[in-house]
Amino acid sequence: MKICESHLQRFIGQNSDIKTLSKQLFQLGHENEIIDDILDIEITPNRGDCLSLLGLARDLNVLYETNCDLPIYEGDIQDFNLDFKNISKTCCPSICFLNISINELPNDYIPEVESYFRDLNIKKNNFFTDISNYVAYEIGQPTHCYDANMINGSITLSEEKINKKFLSLLDQEICLNERSLIFRDDKDIINLAGIIGGKKTSCTSQTKNVIVESAYFNPESIIGKSIKYNINSEAAHKFERGVDPLMQEKALRRFIYLVQQHAEIENLKLYKDIEEKFNPVELDINVMKINKILGTDIKEKEYLNILSKLGFKIDQKITIPSYRFDIKHQNDLAEEVARTIGYDDIKPIKFKSYIQVSTEDVKEKKIKQFLTNNGFYEVINMPFTKSSTENSVVIDNPLDVNRTAFRSELVDSLVMNLDFNERHQKDSIKLFEISNVYTHKKGLTYEKKLALLVSGKQGHNYKEFSMKLDKKYLIDLFKQIDFNCESFIKSVSREKITSKNKNPIYVFEINFDQLTKEEIPWETIKLNQEMNFISYKETSEYPSITRDISFSIENLSNLEKIENRLLGYKNENLKDSFIFDFYNNEKDKVIKLGFRFIFQSNLKTLTDKEVDDQINNIINLVKGESGVSVPGLF
Repeated sequence: MKICESHLQRFIGQNSDIKTLSKQLFQLGHENEIIDDILDIEITPNRGDCLSLLGLARDLNVLYETNCDLPIYEGDIQDFNLDFKNISKTCCPSICFLNISINELPNDYIPEVESYFRDLNIKKNNFFTDISNYVAYEIGQPTHCYDANMINGSITLSEEKINKKFLSLLDQEICLNERSLIFRDDKDIINLAGIIGGKKTSCTSQTKNVIVESAYFNPESIIGKSIKYNINSEAAHKFERGVDPLMQEKALRRFIYLVQQHAEIENLKLYKDIEEKFNPVELDINVMKINKILGTDIKEKEYLNILSKLGFKIDQKITIPSYRFDIKHQNDLAEEVARTIGYDDIKPIKFKSYIQVSTEDVKEKKIKQFLTNNGFYEVINMPFTKSSTENSVVIDNPLDVNRTAFRSELVDSLVMNLDFNERHQKDSIKLFEISNVYTHKKGLTYEKKLALLVSGKQGHNYKEFSMKLDKKYLIDLFKQIDFNCESFIKSVSREKITSKNKNPIYVFEINFDQLTKEEIPWETIKLNQEMNFISYKETSEYPSITRDISFSIENLSNLEKIENRLLGYKNENLKDSFIFDFYNNEKDKVIKLGFRFIFQSNLKTLTDKEVDDQINNIINLVKGESGVSVPGLF
């Protein structure tokens, strides 16, 4: 979410430079990046209440004394006699409609609204839609404006499974082909609820009479729909993460106030359909529990003061604000305290670990050691998948609607890893994963599995460069530890893989308990005592360029020196170098070495000239050495 620093400053009431604001937002758990005077903030999925200026100001109130009281229209509003039917109250328990009309459209906007469009470089649409967008930016509640004169008869909200085309207000034709929450008038669909409105009832630059919808939609009814229908929707982004269920009327009253600053209102009517009384979450006041969780010694008065500044009501119990649906228990309250104090400012406490390492743990470490010694890379994938079977454990409220079930096997994840690596020009792929998988065949069950995947060249050296990773390779590999894996090996189709590589893919998956029970000579697999940590390297999205050079070496005493010099060459764009060919001509007493150099930039596509310049530098490392030549060059 992008916000302008000066817009947030209106709530803070004291001068604070953008770097200080950025640091304090980080402390409160909101990662961000400064771009000129813009803060690009990464709001975590459980903090939908912070997707607005008001939400961030409420959080910052614990560090400042922010003013979160925005002026709203406080006068009486005549009842709106709207013929509305809410058939999906579970999906939408709270909704309001405002009918508002003005005499003349304004030529200019007031400074705070104008700055929203100017500072964030946002294109204006029409007056009512612009006010709607500003209200969502300011307080986090999306609203939708219908041209009142284009509504035909009654309005109905229902969740339906339909197969119909819908033209959005952005002129995008959407094929609705699954269960969706929709608004209809007497003639047609007028809105894909919580996502985007229809073209027919959308406002124009001439619209003076509108019906404004302000609703609370249960996130489950909105999640995934914008991705399904390929719609970029700020409203859906907010509804998926949850909006304040008590904000609907207040948002419309803020809407009225802003309209009032621009034009004379001719007509004002309000319709409310709120079925359920909101029951806030209440938690016990237990500062001892908080201190035990955090390892702190905070006093009760300070603890309650922090919560009070964050909007929690304190009485006999702690009442959670309606917009903080992420707070469920004492651990959540402890997190509120920790981020206010600052995690770095909580003093560490020494503790002793009494973890006992089991025989099974040692065997797992030895299998990992064995595989990494043979050039395999361990991967750790998300435990969720989009593929599910009748025995899969399906998640009721997944964080990612494209991954709704726990994995029941590991191979699919490894195939995705292979696809990614091949698209980034990797030609020797050896991967493995050890992880639990879950099913509910007879209740919830899980088992630990080992899965391997190989494809491409066996290695980047002259002995293995021309040899392919195949079924025989895996069989020979596990023969080293006296395990016959042939019956577990399968080939994988490339049908769903996007890379253009044609190398065969072989996988091997086994229940880890079964493997540990095999007669494997575990004592022969030695564990390294030192940990070799590998630092993160950025993956380039740009193509690589390969250069092969053949060197002839007559003075065999120089062989090791020449190898070390060439393979020791360093450059930020040189990603890999190795010997891929070796030929010993004993008759002529000449050794020919084929070196491969792979260049790739993280910033751009390299030109041939840039690579040629580096190759010349490499050749110059040995040019002039006695008995060394590059056929065709010197």
